[in-house]
Amino acid sequence: MRKNIGLIIDKGRRYKRILVPSGEVIFFVGILVLSYWLRLGSLDERYVPQIAFLTATVVPIKIILFWLFRLYHISFRFTSLYEIIEVLKASSIFALLFSLTSLVFKDIHYMHGFPRSVIFIDFMLTFIISSGLRLAFRLFYFPQLRGGKGRRVLIVGAGAAGEQLVREMQTSPLSNYKPVAFVDDDMSKRGSIIRGVRVVNGKEGIPEIVKGMGIDEIIVAIPSASPAQLRSIMGCVRESEVKNVKILPGLSHILTGKVTLGDIRGITVEDLLGREPVKIELEKIASYLTGKRILVTGAGGSIGSELCRQLASFTPSSLIMVDIGETELFYIDREIKEKFDRVPVVPIISDVKDMISMGNIFLRYSPQVVFHAAAYKHVPLMETNMREAVLNNIEGTRITAHLSAKYNVEKFIFISTDKAINPTSVMGATKRVAENLLRCWDNEKCRFISVRFGNVLESRGSVVPIFKEQIKNGRPITITHPEMERYLMSITEAVQLVLQAGAIGKGGEVFVLDMGKPVKILDLAREMIRLSGLEPGKDIPIVFTGKRPGEKLFEELLTAEEGTLATKHEKIFIARGTDNLGAEYIKKVESLIDATRNSIENENIIAFLKELVPTYQPESIRNGKGNGSVF
Repeated sequence: MRKNIGLIIDKGRRYKRILVPSGEVIFFVGILVLSYWLRLGSLDERYVPQIAFLTATVVPIKIILFWLFRLYHISFRFTSLYEIIEVLKASSIFALLFSLTSLVFKDIHYMHGFPRSVIFIDFMLTFIISSGLRLAFRLFYFPQLRGGKGRRVLIVGAGAAGEQLVREMQTSPLSNYKPVAFVDDDMSKRGSIIRGVRVVNGKEGIPEIVKGMGIDEIIVAIPSASPAQLRSIMGCVRESEVKNVKILPGLSHILTGKVTLGDIRGITVEDLLGREPVKIELEKIASYLTGKRILVTGAGGSIGSELCRQLASFTPSSLIMVDIGETELFYIDREIKEKFDRVPVVPIISDVKDMISMGNIFLRYSPQVVFHAAAYKHVPLMETNMREAVLNNIEGTRITAHLSAKYNVEKFIFISTDKAINPTSVMGATKRVAENLLRCWDNEKCRFISVRFGNVLESRGSVVPIFKEQIKNGRPITITHPEMERYLMSITEAVQLVLQAGAIGKGGEVFVLDMGKPVKILDLAREMIRLSGLEPGKDIPIVFTGKRPGEKLFEELLTAEEGTLATKHEKIFIARGTDNLGAEYIKKVESLIDATRNSIENENIIAFLKELVPTYQPESIRNGKGNGSVF
């Protein structure tokens, strides 16, 4: 029956502005009659002409007032405190006009013996009945407001975001949530009621509340919560039986600042292992990017694609995206064009090792800023593909940097890695050589800048997506060593700091990003298993497979000799270079590249790299085999 009534109401909605005032005419006449009955205890015949006169004079005034206050324009189903206040205002003004009317027409025959208390009674009935009708419609459409069905939700955080979330749950037609209670560590909020939902305890009471109130889901509605706070909350949540836990992201991620049900998402490992939000200087970054022709190599990769997203937001005059992989390039090209339709985008399939192809790109598009993210990054793969690592990571950088200098690029920003420090892998050693080359070439016309950081969460081939896949398929999580540690940073944060480093770089620097404290990969794995609602070691085993070739247990961001110099940004430092660089160094690098092009053996590549990066400790040296110099 409720469904049929709803259909009738929905069909009549197109005539709402006629039907509602017409219906309220009947209600207002009834209110006037009821006011007389309540005042007199009965309706004497001598008051009938008076009621008829007032119906013809004051009821139209009431309808006009309600129209002027736009009470017939606002949907009854979304009635809120605002509409109730408007009803109160309209009713109050009508009471004043009713009083004025009774004074003006007091000498008319029909108004003799007019009971003035009828004005107050009419005011009260008008406010109560009009407000009640509107609230009744809202309750009809949103049964969750009157305790209907839905997932029983416990909300952590009784602040502004929590209040907005409850309001959305109570008013959205798509809501399948029933907010049952709040928890908040602020003692002053305990016992208070927010939109009909009580703040019952702090986070430590979550297990008891879940059990006592039959909670189906927990939503953390504290946009300002730090990772440490979230870990503390999750510790309490894990003591309960609830597996479905979601979070409301920071309001900085919600463009309107208004909370909607669509903003709720699952808690990720980045939420728990992340750091405080990065503060970047937008004006400084915009000053060297806005209106410029920007080229990004490796544009389809994890870092490269995020670079393109953030660069597009600064409205460059053109964004030239270069990648050797057509599929990756296709997707980032489509995404940028959809989200930033005013930014001219040029997708180009090219290999950074191809001097002719890259030269044509620089000649045709004349980039002013270059971000060089193209590189082979997987450590174990590069140990068995040394030739490709040298050609792509060193020769590719050399060609791109050479063309940047030739075609007067203003800034060249190179994406480096913490694996370049005291490298134990070919990948790390090649990145260190590329850093050194750029320091050799830096000049006043083209500023070469390197930015060194650790692992980024969710990048392709990193542990997070691998662990997710293993958990999804119910397979054991594989970790090389129980003591393995890595510096971890979100892709978004890493790219923000890269852009910031580009803004403050003068040329020749190797910037080091503050990566915070290293995270044990074992702790990361356990956290991800728990986030999936499973128990580490019980539901998902953790297996140690042994350290792979070229891997370190602990990564470094600096050599012992380097040290750092502070910059104006609290999370960016400059590594003090100690390498003996110059024309001789460049010649040695060119010798390595020439030899590698001619299918040099792995042993000789290692010897070359050892000469170029004295701190490089390859597997063979660490095992006591040694290498001879080839220079």
